[in-house]
Amino acid sequence: MVKINGKLLEAEGKTLTEYLEGAGYQIPRVAVEKNGEIVPKAEYSHTVLKNGDSVEVVSFVGGG
Repeated sequence: MVKINGKLLEAEGKTLTEYLEGAGYQIPRVAVEKNGEIVPKAEYSHTVLKNGDSVEVVSFVGGG
């Protein structure tokens, strides 16, 4: 199980890109922290989620 934004999900084996796209996130509009470290967008497709990982996904919203 992977803890994503406080919820335990079955996402092991997926890359960050696969998870984010499957969950409906717009990749250019998010930042991801995995196990306490920011993951650069260039590494999303190479970063595989593992059992026990803790991930926070933050979406940016425009406004004013």
